[in-house]
Amino acid sequence: MANVNDQAPSFELKNTKKEPVSLDSYKGKTVVLVFYPGAFTGVCDTEICTFNDNLSKLNDSNATVLGISVDSPWSNGAFKDKYGIEFELLSDYDKSVIAAYDATFTGLGGLDGYVSANRVVFILDSDHVIQYKWVAENPGIEPNYDEVLAKVSDLG
Repeated sequence: MANVNDQAPSFELKNTKKEPVSLDSYKGKTVVLVFYPGAFTGVCDTEICTFNDNLSKLNDSNATVLGISVDSPWSNGAFKDKYGIEFELLSDYDKSVIAAYDATFTGLGGLDGYVSANRVVFILDSDHVIQYKWVAENPGIEPNYDEVLAKVSDLG
């Protein structure tokens, strides 16, 4: 389970071009990990687009955003293209990263046994120690974007 003040679990996942992306390659930067249940699902569309709309503010604080779902690189790629997302969307298709971060959700959309990412946001400092954790009570709830931006600004 990943909690505030813990070292963030390291990972390597495929991006929308099926290229490996490692958390370790972002050492020295604040990282906002945005776990989302699924591409092209209303609240996820809003959430990912809101982070994209605020990307310049996050970048100004030396932060980067990584979106993580269990969707395939192809689905994430279509999602990224449709909305012009400018940060990496990563595919945790074997569900190892959502397990390491305790960011799983079972039963999305009423599908018994279907395991997806829950809507969870982590902010990692430049040494990748977890400084902020927000977990949705259910996937229909969005994070407090102002709170996330303020925390990133404090770290930047």
